[in-house]
Amino acid sequence: MKEPNPLQVILFFVLVAPGIYLLYTWAAGTGPAAYLWAGIIAAIIALLIAGSLKIADQWEKAVVLRLGRFTGLRGPGPFFIVPFAERVAYWIDLRVITTSFRAEKTLTKDTVPVDVEAVLFWKVLDPERASLEVEDYRTAISWASQTALREVIGKSFLSEMLEGREKLDAVLQKIIDTRTEQWGIHVSSVEIRDVIIPPELQDAMSMQAQAERERQARVILGDSERQIAEKFEEAARTYENNPTALHLRAMNMLYEGLKVKDNATLVIVPASVLETMNLGSTTGLVSLAKLQELERKKKPPVAEEESRDRAEEGKKSAE
Repeated sequence: MKEPNPLQVILFFVLVAPGIYLLYTWAAGTGPAAYLWAGIIAAIIALLIAGSLKIADQWEKAVVLRLGRFTGLRGPGPFFIVPFAERVAYWIDLRVITTSFRAEKTLTKDTVPVDVEAVLFWKVLDPERASLEVEDYRTAISWASQTALREVIGKSFLSEMLEGREKLDAVLQKIIDTRTEQWGIHVSSVEIRDVIIPPELQDAMSMQAQAERERQARVILGDSERQIAEKFEEAARTYENNPTALHLRAMNMLYEGLKVKDNATLVIVPASVLETMNLGSTTGLVSLAKLQELERKKKPPVAEEESRDRAEEGKKSAE
């Protein structure tokens, strides 16, 4: 129901002023009764004219019925209707209207109960059909939207609802627009705001996502190790045919091992490792060790010589 506009009140007092004057004249001089009836009639006429003035806003259309029959649309702006014969049945808003709706505890195609909230954006294109074809177009749109949402949820998997909301929005818009087109209403868009699933299923999906990420991490790590092994194999083939490069690499490895922050670190490298890296011939310590080994093999030990001398002395004393 539209609120009375201030222009109706102003028009009523402007038109009822002569009637008030006539009533005051009759009451003051107690003249003929014609003054009384003239004042009453003037007040009634002013009331009817003021009540017949209607004003529709810029975004509104008024549906006018005359004796129960549709006569046309009025507005925007001021207009008059015939008192007692005509009436404004509906005030139709032509702006884009938003309607929120939801479906609670609805089973998906894979039997998962979900709560879905959505928003509908629609607009009245034909006010005549919206007022004559359906009793209450706002309520009808709300129920049609909820029914379409439940229908779409029942035909969709949970993964599709969580990942492909744009596709579901387009399907919902098409279904609702087809149902409301006969009412003169156009659906601009439908947007799913939220999909609420049970807490137990949320925990299970979280664990599944965590396991999937760990699997991907292990696969990436294994692939990285394979690539590193391939690079090592390629480097080994290069060093195999290039002893100089292997020699430089060995020296670099020793340098990296000795390069530390403090100079009090001692690194012991076996001679066999140096010989394997072709560095043994260039190391003085290894040469010295070889010379000592040769001398030990040529010279008998001191203990053996002393034992021989004692044996000879014993023989001489016995003789």
